[in-house]
Amino acid sequence: MDYYKVGVIGAGTIGISISVDLVFHGISTVLIDISPEALKKAREEIIKYLRFAPLLDKSLSEVEPGEALEKITFSAELRDIGVCSFIVENITENWEMKDRLYRELDNICGPGVCFGANTSCIPVTKIGSVTKRPDKVIGMHFMNPAFLKKAVEVIRGFYTSDECLEAAKKLLGKLGKEAIVVNDLAGFVSNRISHLFMNEAAFVVHDQIASPSQVDEIFKKCFGHEMGPLETADLIGLDTVVNSLNVLYESYQDSKYRCCPLLRKMVDAGLLGRKSGKGFYDYSRHK
Repeated sequence: MDYYKVGVIGAGTIGISISVDLVFHGISTVLIDISPEALKKAREEIIKYLRFAPLLDKSLSEVEPGEALEKITFSAELRDIGVCSFIVENITENWEMKDRLYRELDNICGPGVCFGANTSCIPVTKIGSVTKRPDKVIGMHFMNPAFLKKAVEVIRGFYTSDECLEAAKKLLGKLGKEAIVVNDLAGFVSNRISHLFMNEAAFVVHDQIASPSQVDEIFKKCFGHEMGPLETADLIGLDTVVNSLNVLYESYQDSKYRCCPLLRKMVDAGLLGRKSGKGFYDYSRHK
């Protein structure tokens, strides 16, 4: 199948990042979000990324923003995704919302279209179960920013077919990315481990053992991490981290996934990280 057009659902941080990656590689994109304001912001962010991303990764060719934007359709109408050959879903980690969305997608998209679920922790098999095409549902866990990453965690659900897996690999190949294929269980590999890391880092701050910057500096300067756990949480979005921890706790009934009270308090206060301008760090001065 030729990916003449890929649908991206959700114009949040990761949806924007994936859209940028697609247009950098000449792939036409339909970006869907129910919020016109989110779509307007997405357009502005995409223009910004198109300008500076080649400075961060020399393998990305410079693209004229106006020309690149011609390859993106911004829409608040889900039905507009019906023209796409492959779908990448990036909505919030909320089962009721995903359940409703995938049932709608099943009716809108052609029978041969595969759904790539960019889910943080919800099992791919569970997502596929609400569609009439569980064999065409696969997990594609893109990391942020997608256009700078060379690999994607790909999750094969119980019913995911070889054909769907190959379709996902083909799309990722066009983006210059390796597919690291793992099996399906809540949290998969990356988030089952990374969310424990971020949650425990939040507990260290909650228990007044260290400040956020001290925690992150230890992991950057002593362990060579590019980002500390709390910087990473801010990048992902603290609301997403909390939702993912809730899914992990519910899935495994293991107290090690009990969400740090400080994280819940910050989310209740609207301190969501980079996307809100403030989380463990203040980003408002960079806006």
